[in-house]
Amino acid sequence: MSEQPDHYFTARPASDAERRTLAVQLAGREVEVDVAAGIFSPGGLDKGTRVLLDEVPDPPAEGDLLDLGCGWGPIALTMALRSPGATVWAVDVNERALDLLRSTADRLGLRNLHAVTADQVPADVRFAAVWSNPPIRVGKAALHDLLGTWLPRLADGGDARLVVAKNLGADSLSRWIEAELGLPTRREASSKGFRVLRVTR
Repeated sequence: MSEQPDHYFTARPASDAERRTLAVQLAGREVEVDVAAGIFSPGGLDKGTRVLLDEVPDPPAEGDLLDLGCGWGPIALTMALRSPGATVWAVDVNERALDLLRSTADRLGLRNLHAVTADQVPADVRFAAVWSNPPIRVGKAALHDLLGTWLPRLADGGDARLVVAKNLGADSLSRWIEAELGLPTRREASSKGFRVLRVTR
């Protein structure tokens, strides 16, 4: 019986951890990022994240910002580069992804970026903005639990932007957030088969 391949939402991937660097365009500049197998989209910027980054306005200049399900960090890095006065929390279950993001952030001198597991975010932190390409493939129950934990931590006046493939339930997720979490949600953009949902508080 062959071993199952790692999912990017595995806490400790068993696959080869050999690092490599990629040059990617983030926040209007080319940066080198660290990637490896066993994480989400190790070959570069995935289509959904690119849609999100193309569609969102600049993040708040200060306050606490969250990248939920950060992977190797394109969203968190963009937030930290564009808002050096803010504190960026990059949260993931995948410890390899977090380690890669820490090394990239160190190389770029981004002292305002914290790549951490969920339990390392202080419980009293409220977020001025949440940006996420959420891990849809963890399953509906786990996804709802994840969003139900973090979206209510938006600060008053804060908002979240989530990118979700239309064919993976973007519209039904929007309805669920409104009905179950009581947070106004609307489609802010559609591009390349993806929806960008804006959730406000």
